[in-house]
Amino acid sequence: MDKIIKIENLHFTYPGDEIPTLCGIDLEIERGSFVAVLGHNGSGKSTLAKLLNAILLPSDGKVTVSGIDTADKERTLELRRTVGLVFQNPDNQIVANLVEDDVAFAPENLGVEPEEIRRRVDDALKTVGMYEYRMHAPHLLSGGQKQRVAIAGILAMQPDCIVLDEPTAMLDPIGRREVVSTVSRLCREKGITVLLITHHMSECVDADRLIVLSEGKVVADGVPSDVFADADLLWSEGLSVPATTKLLYELNKSGINVPLTAIKTDDCATAVVNALNLVK
Repeated sequence: MDKIIKIENLHFTYPGDEIPTLCGIDLEIERGSFVAVLGHNGSGKSTLAKLLNAILLPSDGKVTVSGIDTADKERTLELRRTVGLVFQNPDNQIVANLVEDDVAFAPENLGVEPEEIRRRVDDALKTVGMYEYRMHAPHLLSGGQKQRVAIAGILAMQPDCIVLDEPTAMLDPIGRREVVSTVSRLCREKGITVLLITHHMSECVDADRLIVLSEGKVVADGVPSDVFADADLLWSEGLSVPATTKLLYELNKSGINVPLTAIKTDDCATAVVNALNLVK
């Protein structure tokens, strides 16, 4: 498949720091895939997000998105049309007093024709399930609704890739489900490449690929079921695993043979029932 993102020997150190935040990362991301990036605080997740959008530039190495070198300042605007970045706090991205005006803000600044802006705004709001709120004031919305409006504002730019930097960190469980469901659907139905940066294990389960960062390095990379199956590695890195993985792990320790890769709730339940039937 086509690689939309290529990261080669990426190093980044913040000015004044002696210890690098990212240390020699090499990654390729396939176009149209849903990739989750997991790591504890200080692992380099948010720094990686900013490097993909040229908010930060590599100290060494290279980041290329759709053939655009992020260090090429003459193509920064083109890059940011290609990669939309959604931040942790939606209030930092909401700039207007009406939902539809906020979603229209970016395409207006890109010089898009008014009729096309109208179409993009309506399409984006319908995609994230917020069309009926188009005339509402953003500050009156719930956290999950605000984040979906922020995502709609990025969608109106028609990017090839959306990077979400811990978009659910400030949300309650319902808001988290709303946002993760929305971005998963964008990938599956619209073919948009999604990088979801998170520290919530449950948000990674439905991704095509899970990358785990620790101390600025990639310590695991694969399909989520395989990555979570190596629970000992994740625990050694100060991370947790989904509740399903923990249950399966404990059952295996007790002598009941169940596959650690059955991380989805239904799959886990089926695996446990089948194993218990065999024990009988």
